[in-house]
Amino acid sequence: MAAVVDLRSDTLTHPTEAMREAMRRAAVGDDVYGEDPTVNRLEELAAARVGKEAALYVPSGTMANLVAIMAQAQPGDEALLEEQAHIYRVEGSLVPIAGVIPRLVPGVRGAISPAVLRAVLDASRTPPRLLCLENTHNLAGGTVLSPQQTADLCTVAHEHGLRVHLDGARIFNSAVAQGVAARDLARDVDSVMFCVSKGLSAPVGSVLCGSREIISRARGFRKFLGGGMRQAGVIAAAGIVALEEMVDRLADDHRRARTLAAQLAQIPGLRVDLATVQTNIVMVEVDDAPALARRLADRQVRSFPLGASRIRLVTHRHIGDADVEHAVAAFRDALQVAAGKA
Repeated sequence: MAAVVDLRSDTLTHPTEAMREAMRRAAVGDDVYGEDPTVNRLEELAAARVGKEAALYVPSGTMANLVAIMAQAQPGDEALLEEQAHIYRVEGSLVPIAGVIPRLVPGVRGAISPAVLRAVLDASRTPPRLLCLENTHNLAGGTVLSPQQTADLCTVAHEHGLRVHLDGARIFNSAVAQGVAARDLARDVDSVMFCVSKGLSAPVGSVLCGSREIISRARGFRKFLGGGMRQAGVIAAAGIVALEEMVDRLADDHRRARTLAAQLAQIPGLRVDLATVQTNIVMVEVDDAPALARRLADRQVRSFPLGASRIRLVTHRHIGDADVEHAVAAFRDALQVAAGKA
């Protein structure tokens, strides 16, 4: 068991030894000139994995989403997003940098229905330019969109002249959970990004994939935002290992998340919607999330409080079965102490 069971995020994962060796050996060049062979290989591999023509390696998922939006919408355009979308609720760059106006659409567990989307678009005096989807959906608890759900939403959007961008930061978690290929989940969207630095364990970076036209425009915006990297093959090499070696093992993270959720749901004072535990995220409703998070930290369990009444827990490569057991015991003990029973 780890000395500290850190469930704050899967961004905490460290590179594997294979990644470190690949980074040490990486052939490099100037990526701004398109001359880094390792970056080029990562981009080709990424595009192939999600079935797109081209790809762009960027430092972060936030930048990947931002340049995708800037490449497909103009300042003053509207973008439709599910009301709890990470792009809107967390990233914060949509309006001040892209100049794109968000219009929030209600969803169920992070998913907009095609009927609701069609009603919104039919009632629009000026049609929005872009629809942004999220798979898995972070704030809904790691919930997934199926290939059919995505296809149905894209059909409605495309009929109304919108392009569709998919925030697929954890798209491989979604693919593994559903037993489908990532390309099936991205087939109908115009652009898709995913992170190699979360559950896939690479230290840095995300990849935006789409048509050659979209990626060409996004490359210019990456430079504009200060995201042009030089000998980036040193970090891209880890991303290649992530795609080639780390996808299938995500199933272990999902299994442990379900075990953790099921046991926490049995503890008085905790509320867990087990239907949302579809991948590696567990949302726990409590009366005082910040206070409980502090008591958990005293018991060597780190968690991420979301506001006053919700704690997010994320399983990842460094969380084993014993760590899950320790976390459950820590929750139970912390609640007993809070109730004055210990």
